[in-house]
Amino acid sequence: MTMLTSPEFWLALSQIILINIVLSGDNAVVIALASRSLPPQQQKMAILAGSVGAIVLRIVLTFFAVYLLSLPYLKLAGAALLLWIGIGLLKGEDGDEDLEGHSNLAAAIKTIIVADLVMSLDNVIGVAAAAKGNIVLLVVGLAVSIPLIIYGSTLILKVMTRFPIIITFGAALLGWVAGEMAFSDPSIHTWAESHHNLHLIPPVLCAMLVVAVGKWMQSRNAGARVEHAS
Repeated sequence: MTMLTSPEFWLALSQIILINIVLSGDNAVVIALASRSLPPQQQKMAILAGSVGAIVLRIVLTFFAVYLLSLPYLKLAGAALLLWIGIGLLKGEDGDEDLEGHSNLAAAIKTIIVADLVMSLDNVIGVAAAAKGNIVLLVVGLAVSIPLIIYGSTLILKVMTRFPIIITFGAALLGWVAGEMAFSDPSIHTWAESHHNLHLIPPVLCAMLVVAVGKWMQSRNAGARVEHAS
């Protein structure tokens, strides 16, 4: 109880919540993208289950964050995975209409958790630093962020329904994050430091790659469905 009356506790908790608000924007986009094709009731389930699962994994990841971020090639692998997820979310369904609803729901939840886990590699450092080793503070702070992410993804999903172009921007955002992640990998740290003026090129190229490949696959899938229908 002494901890709850400490100004330092509430200051650190406020910092963690603020960090999560700032860093949850891209995660909310991923959740909205992954659940957009589900029926309304399953959308709510996917958003809730995906958000809770992602937060739990983020808590676990935080304890190993400093060690994980020092491993060479881990960010490069994570960047490649994000590119694949971004392209997959943009290209849309690929003959999944015949799948049962729970299969689509499970796939959406898996995509949300995997994408959030990869995108959290850098984010958890800020949270871990604010918590200063206080496990209770860490868990409470991340738990409070769950409704923030859920509300954000629900809002983005509604806007996405009215303005489909946001889907493209969301996929491009994943590509951008992938480019930033790849450029900060320890295996190329020395080269990246000496070429810091190029730091915007990988994110831009990766964002363009996701949109280009995703749109091409989306067009190809649409053509295949028309050909199959005829």
